[in-house]
Amino acid sequence: MRFPYGIADFRAIRDEGYFYVDRTDRIALIEAAGKQLLFLRPRRFGKSLWLSTLEHYYDLARADDFQRLFGGLKIGRNPTPLRNRYFVMRWDFSVVDPGGDLNAIRQSLFSYLNVRIKDVTVRYGDWLGGRVDLDPDNGLASFQSLLSAVSQTPHKLYLLIDEYDNFANEVMISPLRGAHRYEELVEGEGIIKTLFKAVKSGASHGIDRVFITGVSPVVLGDITSGYNIAKDLTLLDEYHDLCGFTAGELAEALAGVLEARSLPAARLPEILDLLQRFYNGYRFGEGDTPLLYNPTLALYFLDYFSRYGRYPRQMLDDNLAMDRSRIQYVARLPHGDTLVNRALHPTEPLVVAQLVNRFGVRDMLTAPRDPDFLATLLYYFGVLTLAGRSALGKLQLTIPNQVIRKLYVERLQEQILPDYTDQEERQRVVERFYSTGDLGPLCDFIEQRYFKVFDNRDLRWSNELVVKTAFLVTLFNDAFYIMESEPVLERRYGDLLLRVRPDMRQYALLDHLLEFKTVSLKAVGLTSTELATKSRNELRALPAVGAARREAEQQLAVYREALERQAGATLKLHTHAVVGIGLERLVW
Repeated sequence: MRFPYGIADFRAIRDEGYFYVDRTDRIALIEAAGKQLLFLRPRRFGKSLWLSTLEHYYDLARADDFQRLFGGLKIGRNPTPLRNRYFVMRWDFSVVDPGGDLNAIRQSLFSYLNVRIKDVTVRYGDWLGGRVDLDPDNGLASFQSLLSAVSQTPHKLYLLIDEYDNFANEVMISPLRGAHRYEELVEGEGIIKTLFKAVKSGASHGIDRVFITGVSPVVLGDITSGYNIAKDLTLLDEYHDLCGFTAGELAEALAGVLEARSLPAARLPEILDLLQRFYNGYRFGEGDTPLLYNPTLALYFLDYFSRYGRYPRQMLDDNLAMDRSRIQYVARLPHGDTLVNRALHPTEPLVVAQLVNRFGVRDMLTAPRDPDFLATLLYYFGVLTLAGRSALGKLQLTIPNQVIRKLYVERLQEQILPDYTDQEERQRVVERFYSTGDLGPLCDFIEQRYFKVFDNRDLRWSNELVVKTAFLVTLFNDAFYIMESEPVLERRYGDLLLRVRPDMRQYALLDHLLEFKTVSLKAVGLTSTELATKSRNELRALPAVGAARREAEQQLAVYREALERQAGATLKLHTHAVVGIGLERLVW
């Protein structure tokens, strides 16, 4: 089996025999949905491949290729009357250089438009009767000339726009470099706004359909008066899985890989469990739709596993690691740091009354007026996803999976442990804990490094949560472990489980289950100064601490039995009861 990791060309995937998940039956739905459509998904979620699919399906010049490309697919068995009826033009704003001053960006955009228009004139020369004049200094004039020529034929133009919000994304990554430029591009008669006005007006002479993809609605929010006719498909249930893989599709692909490599089919549940924890969890509709796998991450794994028959050591594809910059961007906004850190809360999802669907860059660069705004941004970036509704009917948002959780954890690690020596010390104490279960050096490190920082930041949602978060952030390592915060253990919830990855069990790594309790300074009858002078043995002897430890140990005994029933003899489980005292000391 061949997996098209990094390939977004429909023709290449079909002609060269790559793995392909067939979504072509949605073409008829999209035709019925409207003529000016917007579809938003996070980065690297298969949007470009979908545009390539539409391009090949509707392209007038590719009519002779239809049976070869689509004959074996769902749409090939029942094509729509519009197949291969359009001049197709595709714009990809990610290749337009956003650097330089306003004039440089304008010229880069015009040059790109002229290249795409030239491509259309060459490809459809036999059908275009009118002359198309290319103005090297004005790509909009060239576009108008093309539309004039198209309107003189019996055919219409289907315009596909990829990465339409690329300029805004550049502002988010580096606001100091691009904020002023971007505002000039979209405000008044800015070139982006003017370009979309031309697309809108083209609907009456030449353009029949437009399909736009991007990450967020930010650009449309900035150019509302210039382009206010697009129907948003983003949250409609029937398009929920237009991009992405379902669990069944991934299971079928993995079964094929195991068979091709003569590996035991019995390994399938173990691999699926790993992939579910690392890559699954995305939901883009408010209905009871199935969770989706990120297709780029899934293909990254499938490509590696099919080549080598083993798991990649690094489960996070480097192409998605840059999404951490989106989290950092939101954290820099007013109140953003608190919200980003609260997203790590395992049992209390962030809630919003509704997703904000119209906002502009100015909203992102100033204090948000709507408390739902920041969480909505994280949703559009793909680092939060829909997780149902609260008791009050609000939308719940949660981190979708472990690779995204890693991005949050690494941001917090860098924030709290900015120095090389801090990270070196962290690595030393956690590796000791992984292999021996020794909590002493780990607890010393958390007391000295984390609690002092946590005490001065807006991270004190609850004492027990802060203790749990400190351990999660310190211990996180997806190369060795599947880390579960609040694991379900037979209708109960543990606090933190470090389960050794199946491919890492040959090494000197232990499984760990930690249960946390907290007691206040008032409960132990000590001041902060007195607490600092006590040895751990003296702290263990305090009645309130002893009671908390016994409660945690009783829970751990129940959890251990549940885990051992689930996992059989494979676990090398060590359990740890940890008591935090006043967010200053730790006892185990």
